[in-house]
Amino acid sequence: MANETILIIDDNAVNLKLVKVLLMGEGYHIETATTAEEALKVLETFQPHLILMDIQLPQMDGIELTRILKANPKFKHIIILALTAYAMQGDREKILAAGCDGYVAKPIDIQTLPKMIAEYLKKA
Repeated sequence: MANETILIIDDNAVNLKLVKVLLMGEGYHIETATTAEEALKVLETFQPHLILMDIQLPQMDGIELTRILKANPKFKHIIILALTAYAMQGDREKILAAGCDGYVAKPIDIQTLPKMIAEYLKKA
């Protein structure tokens, strides 16, 4: 697990720090971004195994960024888990249809998230 890499994309500083500290404690190598544009720059030099994608980002949202990444052969193999407070009926289906491999509802459950990530990485 120590060699597995994760990119966390979230514009909320508190959520970003919480998830980063939690996953670093599990032994993952973490990079972060607060916007879709920043994430694309990080991805020029960082090849994550998994992306935790906030859906509600400024300018370009996480759904659009997911579509862009999944359409690119360089990135389409990366597991993308949507991290979102969207819980309305149909949102999960919309997020999965955009190309996300899974869905994590906010607020973040610090007990469940590391287990869920480990399961997705094991399947990859």
